[in-house]
Amino acid sequence: MSIDQVPQPATASRRWAAFGPWFAFIWLFFLLTPLHVGWQARDTPEGVIGIAATLCFAVAYMVIWVRARGMLRIVEQPPVSFVAPYLAVLGLLAAVMIATLGEGGIAGLVYVAVACVMTLPTPVVYVAIVCIAGGVATTGLVPGWDSQIGTAFAVCAASAAMLGMRSVLRRNVALIGAQHENTRLALADERNRFARDLHDILGHSLTVITVKAELAQRLVDVAPDRAKQELADLERLSRDALADVRHAVEGYRELTLPGELARARAALEAAGIEPVLPQSTDEVPSGLRELFAWTIREGVTNVIRHSGAHRCEIVLAPTSVTVHDDGHGAGETTDGSGLTGLRERAGAMGAVLTTRTGSGFELVMSADLATTAEKEVTS
Repeated sequence: MSIDQVPQPATASRRWAAFGPWFAFIWLFFLLTPLHVGWQARDTPEGVIGIAATLCFAVAYMVIWVRARGMLRIVEQPPVSFVAPYLAVLGLLAAVMIATLGEGGIAGLVYVAVACVMTLPTPVVYVAIVCIAGGVATTGLVPGWDSQIGTAFAVCAASAAMLGMRSVLRRNVALIGAQHENTRLALADERNRFARDLHDILGHSLTVITVKAELAQRLVDVAPDRAKQELADLERLSRDALADVRHAVEGYRELTLPGELARARAALEAAGIEPVLPQSTDEVPSGLRELFAWTIREGVTNVIRHSGAHRCEIVLAPTSVTVHDDGHGAGETTDGSGLTGLRERAGAMGAVLTTRTGSGFELVMSADLATTAEKEVTS
């Protein structure tokens, strides 16, 4: 990705667009000296030309700040097509100021030095600063002119300050590029994760649906009642799969039972714990899937954080889910905020959450289908 393609944060861009050039405009204050000299000689051609050259110089100098605001490449990789004519114009105007205003026009060379720092490659900058500062210092030898050592020092000081500023701008450019790259990688990772989740959610369901459809087709003539049961299961599985996909697309991937099982497997394996998980979620009714998904999430989180277990087993049944580990179980009987929230969810669904310790820790969520259906209807 090129530096021109690096996006600037909206807030930072607006602030820079509003105030950036004005900060640079403040430093044009020092051009009041040549303007004053020109105004005193306004009745002469030299005075008029000097005033016009100074005003044009101020406008030309501000161009670098406006361009730097809109094109970060001018800070990181200065384009020759812009730098060469820009510095040529500034140098010419500064020469006109010195020729018409005398030593009062030397102030323009400070701005020329700053422009060189902002536009030239780093190795060339130091040569340019030395040449400009040396040239300013030697102008004190001109008959009738005062010593310009102070102006030469101003050239060096302003150039040093701008070198630091340019270094900060370069770091900001690199930071913006890194943020953009991190965003791109995060989006790519999110796409991959979403694709994996859809595979985990749909892979098994669609396989079972296909098998049941083939079975129902074979039974429709020889065992109509069994075929009807298979068709009813087929309809339920299709609705459950559709609900899981809808949750995933709407951004509620974490609340789907197949998705939580897939994530539990990955989390346990990453923690070095052997997962023993069910191969199917088909027996769990749609009304209990979200509650069971929350139960698996909280149970696996506790296993990873507190149990010190080597093995974790999750058992699904139509009305219950059990998370059991072979860890020490110490300290897990006290409800934390996770278990407290899970008990509140269970109560809202008419379910019961129980915890047991012994040979490890066991978390059990039990629900009554009739009570759960009643809760769903009233809600």
